Amino acid sequence: MNLEEITNYVIGKVGNDCGIGAVVKFAFEDGSCVCVDAKQVPNLVSNNDLDADCTVRISKEDFKAITEGSLSPMTAVMFGKIKIEGNMGIAMQIQKIL
Repeated sequence: MNLEEITNYVIGKVGNDCGIGAVVKFAFEDGSCVCVDAKQVPNLVSNNDLDADCTVRISKEDFKAITEGSLSPMTAVMFGKIKIEGNMGIAMQIQKIL
C-alpha cells in the first residue's frame, strides 16, 4: 500500500466519527504519516504530522497485512512490528480504525 491508499483506507474506516476522541498518528518508516484528529466531529484524516495523543509506528507492509487480516494487531505488538507511544488507553481503541 502506498500512502494515498493507506490514507483512503483510514478515511473509509473513520467515517464521520470513530469515537476515539483523540489524535492518533500512524507513523511509517519513510517519515510519512496518517493522522486522525478525532477530537473534532467530523473527524479529520490528513497526512499532516500533528502532535498526537497516541502514535503507532508501523511499516506500510505490516499496516497492509493488518488491514487484509493476515496479521492481528495484538500479534504485531507482541512481535515488535508495532510500537506504541503515548496513551495506551487510546491505543486499545485503535482497532476501530484498523
